Amino acid sequence: MDMMAALVLIIALFAVLGAGMWIGLGLLAVGLLGMELFTSRPVGDSMMLTIWGASSAWTLTALPLFLWMGEILFRSKLSDSMFRGLAPWMDKLPGRLLHTNVVGCTIFAAISGSSAATCATIGKMTLPELKRRGYPDAMAVGTLGGAATLGLLIPPSIIMIVYGVAANVSIAKLFLAGVFPGLMLAGLFMGYIAIWALFNRDQVPASDISMTFLQKLYESRHLIPAVILIALVLGGIYTGIATATEAAALGVAGALGLAAWEGSLSWQKFREGLISACRVYCMIGLILAGAAFLTLAMGFIGLPRHLAEWIGSLQLSPFALLMMLTVFFIVLGCFLDGISMVVLTIAVLLPTVQAAGYDLIWFGIFIVLVVEMAQITPPVGLNLFVIQGLTKRDIAWIARVTAPMFFVMLAAVILLYAVPQIVLWLPSRM
Repeated sequence: MDMMAALVLIIALFAVLGAGMWIGLGLLAVGLLGMELFTSRPVGDSMMLTIWGASSAWTLTALPLFLWMGEILFRSKLSDSMFRGLAPWMDKLPGRLLHTNVVGCTIFAAISGSSAATCATIGKMTLPELKRRGYPDAMAVGTLGGAATLGLLIPPSIIMIVYGVAANVSIAKLFLAGVFPGLMLAGLFMGYIAIWALFNRDQVPASDISMTFLQKLYESRHLIPAVILIALVLGGIYTGIATATEAAALGVAGALGLAAWEGSLSWQKFREGLISACRVYCMIGLILAGAAFLTLAMGFIGLPRHLAEWIGSLQLSPFALLMMLTVFFIVLGCFLDGISMVVLTIAVLLPTVQAAGYDLIWFGIFIVLVVEMAQITPPVGLNLFVIQGLTKRDIAWIARVTAPMFFVMLAAVILLYAVPQIVLWLPSRM
């Protein structure tokens, strides 16, 4: 019976997603089908209460605010300023200006919270400039695809908010837990670029700027707005002055203030940013509501309990469980976006994860890192679509040139398992 129910729901899910139905509505439809076929519960009341509960959580208020902040910055002059401030410092490193992709994404991730926004903003800024200077397209695009995923890991992160709500853990602690892993992953990306450059010296253009240390410092003034915004958002959370939601509101106010100060805030850009943030949040909200109802339906059918029992009966070691979950999420990421993956699976997996002895804050960062990997796996890798929009290149080519970044992230997963304090040290000092 359980196997039959699982098979029917999986086939139905792939059918509705393959038909092009909105993901949120598709999840609602599959939940409705499961409730009607395999339970005797009244569907209407359950659906209404679940959708309201999933949509009205106060913690979720941070989500549209961070989205709006990213949209404001996307439309301001901040991206151009960042390149001007970063480029002089990257010139002496192996790989030279290729590092601007990674460092730019790291900085923008700390004020955006969205992988797609990070990819689009930094890509618009760096790809034309790197192409003009003669850097190979494959490395420019590949490093952008990988580094843009830092938008999910470095706080503030939209997917951390979703995980925090789903797993009932502190979003502020999750934000802090993502800082060191995010910086570590950025360092691994830069290490890969340096190693590649040492073996491919002929493909790296010669330096065309020569600046003294004082001139570099002067150019760094362009980074001041980004640093102020990062300090405002993360400083508010870390000092305890603001919750994640209040810090998001501070971030929006700061982004509006910076855009006005730079002279790039117009009524049209304000309106476009607000509409775009609302549109994206409505999509995410519908996905959350649909996934909550599908999770409820699976709970009534009994699938989560039996899946947890099955995974438990395998008697896997904690490391084997982690590797199994990594493969599971990467495969799932070939068909679903990151937020759908998190809300669909967390309720099912948490009992097993806790039984294996994993800290839920640590597991949240692991989930985010694996979801990052799914951002650059076809056919539903969101970053691949963003880059395709920027470059008009074939999606298969983009997936191929970003593949090395995928393996860098896999190394990061193993490092976090080996040294969990990379994740847990900062939240423990909160």
